[in-house]
Amino acid sequence: MKKIKWGVLGTAYIFERDTARGMKLAKNCELTAIAGRSMEKAERFKELYGFERAYGSYEELLEDPEIEAVYIPLPNTMHYEWTIKALRCGKHVLCEKPLAPSAGQAREMFQAARENHVCLMEAFAYQHSPYIREIRKVIEEGAIGELRYAEAALITSDYELSNIRMRKETLGGCTYDLGVYALSFLQRMIGTEPEKIRAAGSFSEEGIDTFTTGILEYPGGIKAHFDCGMVLETEKNSSLDRFQIHGSKGSITSVQFGFNAPGTLSYRLRTFEGLDEVRTVEVPNNYCLEVEQLGRCVCGEEGPYLTEEFSVSLAKTVDQVLKEIGY
Repeated sequence: MKKIKWGVLGTAYIFERDTARGMKLAKNCELTAIAGRSMEKAERFKELYGFERAYGSYEELLEDPEIEAVYIPLPNTMHYEWTIKALRCGKHVLCEKPLAPSAGQAREMFQAARENHVCLMEAFAYQHSPYIREIRKVIEEGAIGELRYAEAALITSDYELSNIRMRKETLGGCTYDLGVYALSFLQRMIGTEPEKIRAAGSFSEEGIDTFTTGILEYPGGIKAHFDCGMVLETEKNSSLDRFQIHGSKGSITSVQFGFNAPGTLSYRLRTFEGLDEVRTVEVPNNYCLEVEQLGRCVCGEEGPYLTEEFSVSLAKTVDQVLKEIGY
């Protein structure tokens, strides 16, 4: 199996907490270089995570001819700039969600990928989970009939004001940070983007949305609802992750579930014909799955699971939600 030489742009917390372990577990990933805003921090991450070398600037890493793929965990406001730069340097890119602040910028990023003959994929680790794939398969097989209604929610602790999630200048707020999970889940399960959106949000003094809720209407009369919020006890790392999907023949409901959780997850399948069972799915490290998937894309074995169509469509939905709430 060919190992892809990866570089990481930035020493962000999401990398420390989640993606670093996924990359180390990935069988086709080689941790080649890390870049930070300071050489001191980059060197510390190099030693901590086993990179071959460290750079004191993002530009230096992109100029490294050995780097084949780049992971970008930078703040939301920096995704567009550094993804474009990486793509133009001929690097394949896995960029953290949300891919871009707007659908227009997302389109430009994918255009740059095409022009430079490289892959771009949005980093939604949970979308690669066998749990999510199984639920989608159950729907496609018609177990609950024609879809009628779905809902999804992700509500977490809030954070100290120093956190970039809590500041508008870094595109903080719960829709960008959490709503994209609920909205991308609905898009995957329903299979298309909504035709109409109504949303409302509550805001902090800093101007970010701390709780947002919305109603979505899809072709064929399908309705959906989402909630997202950063309203639980401050800095306790607690969360509420849930979903329901209802059809003309039955329903699927989350039981043991977390968007990015590994381990044994479960859901309840009920039909009007009398079936009522809880099914379990063993889920490996989702961050490992997304890194391995992009590695196979680099080798030309498959295309990105998070496609251009999916990510641009999701960005359009997020644009509309933000417009509705006045963000």
